[in-house]
Amino acid sequence: MMVTKALVLGATGGTGTVIIAELLKRGIETVAFGRSLPKLEGLARSLGHPAGLSLKTGDVFRPEDIVAAADGVDLIIHSASVPYNEMSAQLLPMAESVMQAASQLGSKVIAVDGIYPYGRRTNEQPIEEHYPKNPHTRKGQVKLAFEQLFFSPRWERSPRMIVRLPDYYGPTANEASYLGSTLAAIAAGKPAFFIGNKSVPREYVYLPDAAVMIVELALREEAYGQNWHIPGGGVISGEEMVRIARQVSGKTKPVIPLGAASLSLLGLGVPVMKEIVEMLYLTREPLRLSGRKYEALVGPVPSTSFEIGITETVKEIMKRGR
Repeated sequence: MMVTKALVLGATGGTGTVIIAELLKRGIETVAFGRSLPKLEGLARSLGHPAGLSLKTGDVFRPEDIVAAADGVDLIIHSASVPYNEMSAQLLPMAESVMQAASQLGSKVIAVDGIYPYGRRTNEQPIEEHYPKNPHTRKGQVKLAFEQLFFSPRWERSPRMIVRLPDYYGPTANEASYLGSTLAAIAAGKPAFFIGNKSVPREYVYLPDAAVMIVELALREEAYGQNWHIPGGGVISGEEMVRIARQVSGKTKPVIPLGAASLSLLGLGVPVMKEIVEMLYLTREPLRLSGRKYEALVGPVPSTSFEIGITETVKEIMKRGR
């Protein structure tokens, strides 16, 4: 499927940034959309002001702003997110706005999402895209409602797909990710927090690998109308991640695991921390995603080793901090 120009919503976030870089690498003209012009300009600087990149400001909750930014666009990648503590109130209105705009434009749409709708795992691991969605948390239920809205027949003019990522990391990951603030603190030689139990191996995807997979799917007509897993390169414990990050940074400040009680206490001052508590089951009972469907359509799943990925992440954070 030909894609000549794409609009990326949530452009300055961790996933938006790497997706833009991958689109541009493939010669696809790209519009970066966000609320803050200074942040968008910072994104352009970080990418070296590449040809083919344009910046548009607007409010993702206003479909007219999206339409105004989408001149000539045939693909919208929806990677905008809302804080944990605002998800219940804002996720569906944002999706409604995006889909109204896409339907008006008749453009293809890809939504970048996570694993919350699946609920608790069974012994079936790794899970495939047809795995039942039985969310037992409020956030999981909201995410399932998002999927139902996104695939509603109301938007039949717009071919759609959802790509689902596990926890992620990489040089562009910010504090909205579980690991972003942890690796940033280790790189800076400061005490760090780690969400959940450090000894339990969990799946993580390296964001540049995820961007490759997302763009590969975007270019295939037969991929639309479905959910797709974007699996990581295996599993790793928090202890091993911390070991690699410390080795790269040369710093060994404490890394403190946060459980339900600690997060609830921190939540008195930082509301988003309290909201993480209901999702802690994923740190005790990790879910792994199968890449078999992707491999059948596209080929091998890109898989940067944790040693290389964490090294590159910490080095880039240290470089930015100079």
